[in-house]
Amino acid sequence: MYDFNYHKPDSIADAVSLFNAADDAMYLAGGHTLIPAMKQRLRAPTDLIDLSAIQSLGEIQATGGGLLIGSTVTHSQVAESEVVFAAAPVLAAVAAGIGDRQVRNRGTIGGSVANSDPAADYPAAVLGLGASIVTDRREIAGDDFFQDMFETALVEDELITGIRFPAIASAAYAKFPNPASRYATVGVLVAKTAEGVRVAITGAAASVFRATAMEQALNDNFSVEALAEVRLSRDDMNADIHASAQYRVHLCGVMAARAVALI
Repeated sequence: MYDFNYHKPDSIADAVSLFNAADDAMYLAGGHTLIPAMKQRLRAPTDLIDLSAIQSLGEIQATGGGLLIGSTVTHSQVAESEVVFAAAPVLAAVAAGIGDRQVRNRGTIGGSVANSDPAADYPAAVLGLGASIVTDRREIAGDDFFQDMFETALVEDELITGIRFPAIASAAYAKFPNPASRYATVGVLVAKTAEGVRVAITGAAASVFRATAMEQALNDNFSVEALAEVRLSRDDMNADIHASAQYRVHLCGVMAARAVALI
C-alpha cells in the first residue's frame, strides 16, 4: 500500500471540497473493494475521504410510501431494518444474503452500488425494484446508472448520498451463490410494479441487466410455466472457472423460476 492522506469530513460539502482539492482522491464507504485493491497496489489514491462521520449518509428514511437509504448504511442495517421490511421486504432479504456476517457489518449499500461489481446483489435490487441513485447534485434512474463492469453514470467527483426505493411488496430474489465469496454466480430479482413486471439479473454478464423477454412473458402470464419458452442469449454471458456462458444461461432460467414461485 502506498502513502496517502486520510480525511474524515462531517458534511457532504466538505467531502466534495476535499475530493476536488486533492490530486487523485477516492471516497471511502465500507472499503471492502477499495482497501484490498490498495493493499495490492492496484489503486493508489493520493487522498482517501472517509464518509463514515457524515450522519445523514447513515440514515434509513420512509418517504411517501418508499425508502431513502443513505449510502453508508451497512448491509446488516438494511437486513435488520423494520422500515425496510415494511416497505420492500425483498430488499432486506437481498442484504441478508450478502457475503458473511463480517462483510454485512462493514459493507455499505452505497459502496456496493458505486462499485458496480458484475456479481453484486444490490444492483439487481436497484434495477429490479425501479430504484434511483441520489447524489450530491442529481438523481439518476437505476436503468441509466449501471453502464458496464465497474462503470456507472457517476462523474469523477460525484458522491452517492442515498438510494431511493419504491415500496414493493410483491418481489423475490433468487441467487446461485459462489460457495466461497457468496457473490452471485447468477442472481435474479423479479418484482411486480405499478408499471409491470421487472426482472433484473446479476452475475451473468458484464453488468446487471433487465431480462426484457422474461418481463414480457411474465406480464402476459405471471407463472413459472410462462418462463419455460424464454431463452436468453449466451453471447453476452460471462464465462469463467465458476460457470460457462451456457450454464449461466441455464441458471438465469432456474433462478427466475424460483423467484416467481416465491411471489
